[in-house]
Amino acid sequence: MSEPVSPTAFIVGRAPGAGWHALPVVGEEPGVAIAVSDADFNPWVAEQEERWHPRWIVRSLRSFYPPLLADGIRLRRAHDLLLAHAILRDSPALAAPVAPSTLWSRAEIAGEDAHARPALFEVRVGADAGSDTIAEVEAEWARQRSALAGAPDGRLALLCLAESTGALVAEEMTAAGLPWSRATHERILEDELGPRPMRGARPAQMARLAEQIGAALDDPSVNPDSPPRLLRALHRAGVLVESTSRWHLAEVDHPVVEPLLRYKKLARLFTANGWAWLDDWVHEDRFRPVYLTGGVVTGRWASSGGGALQIPRQLRPAVRAAEGWTLVKADVAQLEPRVLAAMSKDRSMADAARGADLYEGVVRSGAVASRDEAKYAVLGAMYGATTGESGRLVPRLRAVFPRAMALVDEAARVGEDGGVVSTLLGRGSPRPDAGWRHTQSLAGDPDAGGTAQSAARSRARERGRFTRNFVVQGTAAEWALLWLAEIRHRLSALPAASVPAPESGAVFGVRAHLAFFLHDEVVVHAPVEQAALVAEAVQAAAVAATARLFPGFTIDVPLDLSVGSDAAKGP
Repeated sequence: MSEPVSPTAFIVGRAPGAGWHALPVVGEEPGVAIAVSDADFNPWVAEQEERWHPRWIVRSLRSFYPPLLADGIRLRRAHDLLLAHAILRDSPALAAPVAPSTLWSRAEIAGEDAHARPALFEVRVGADAGSDTIAEVEAEWARQRSALAGAPDGRLALLCLAESTGALVAEEMTAAGLPWSRATHERILEDELGPRPMRGARPAQMARLAEQIGAALDDPSVNPDSPPRLLRALHRAGVLVESTSRWHLAEVDHPVVEPLLRYKKLARLFTANGWAWLDDWVHEDRFRPVYLTGGVVTGRWASSGGGALQIPRQLRPAVRAAEGWTLVKADVAQLEPRVLAAMSKDRSMADAARGADLYEGVVRSGAVASRDEAKYAVLGAMYGATTGESGRLVPRLRAVFPRAMALVDEAARVGEDGGVVSTLLGRGSPRPDAGWRHTQSLAGDPDAGGTAQSAARSRARERGRFTRNFVVQGTAAEWALLWLAEIRHRLSALPAASVPAPESGAVFGVRAHLAFFLHDEVVVHAPVEQAALVAEAVQAAAVAATARLFPGFTIDVPLDLSVGSDAAKGP
């Protein structure tokens, strides 16, 4: 069967029984299915990618893309139906959202309640299992096209494209890996903890500290790793703290505090990033975590393995470029308040955001007297602080930055009333659960009692704080997605390296590539001779992302850029 001329996309799904079906899309409508065997599929994809540069419409890039990358095949464009379904199912911008389906919801597949009470940092992860037959994939694509056709403008379509490109980047970063020196990591562990202990034993430094803790509490048998036993031992010694958290312990004047805080710090390093972590996650001097695009309700990324989003700063020296390569590191200064200024079109706040330090700009505006006050006030405005220093300072911002404050105040009001808010591109906040609605039903019930009514008001304010920050954090995540997409596009135009980095695999061992991403910072692994070009590309990508997300509005989004062989002094 002859292939069509210039397909713009391929809808890809499993064939009944075995193999694959691909529907070429010419214009807007799919054509006749092409059957491809499992053995021939990867070479066939490589051929189509080279000839047509199509968009690959698939159920989930998380399962579709890794086998291609393993064969050295990189996709330019894609549409991840699973990720787009979550956006189009919940967006308040659509009069007719995509209907929820257990086949297209990671939360529901995992057996979770899709309307469970959300948190800003809640990770919604489930298996990517489910139907990926060509009939189901084509039907879902049709549903999503219909939903996007009813959108008031192109912002939701842009969000779906950006989310899918983010999924490509996520799989590419896992395949390439973050260059990681095992020797440097082990040296850091030995300096901090002592030699590697036998399985089940404490490292030497932790063992010494445990003895000091026992001596200070007059209880040699106390186990610092057991919060309940440790708390009882503290109480017996007259240390009447509410918990064993470092925040409570830091307020106590007792000989046990210093060794206990040190022990807790070393225990975190040992359990989260110790020798066992090295064995599991670092191979051939590459750290390959599993990233989850849109894993948090606001659109921020999460990680389902390796703790990529929680690497402690003391391990940054272990991030070490390959021979003949370097690391280009960049992070954004105060991204979320800058996003708030731009999405609200508050020119006064945009003026304050000129330059590298927005908080100094807030001081110049006259709203507050010091940089510390500016930081407390701005963070309080975004997170809904009503008490303490933030609560005292936030009202001053309303007079100086009225549009920015009106935006977050309105988002909070909608949340308190049980409504749904959205990011700038249209990602919707989760709806309140049945428990929240029941609590609120008691607020106006005179027979409910004062305690129930107080609880209802408290939960309403809590939800208002959630929606207040959702609109800002979610829009900042959208800026970061566009930044990633722009960086990826610009890096793909650079020539191959003169010195390969084979540990990064067939695709990325010869080209500059994104190696790490965390909310508002990136690390690019690049050939030394291309360091200046890559830094320029990263900077230009930030400018392009800002213009794309906030057309017609000027806002500074400065980057802290650095180049070096390791990340010890990186962002």
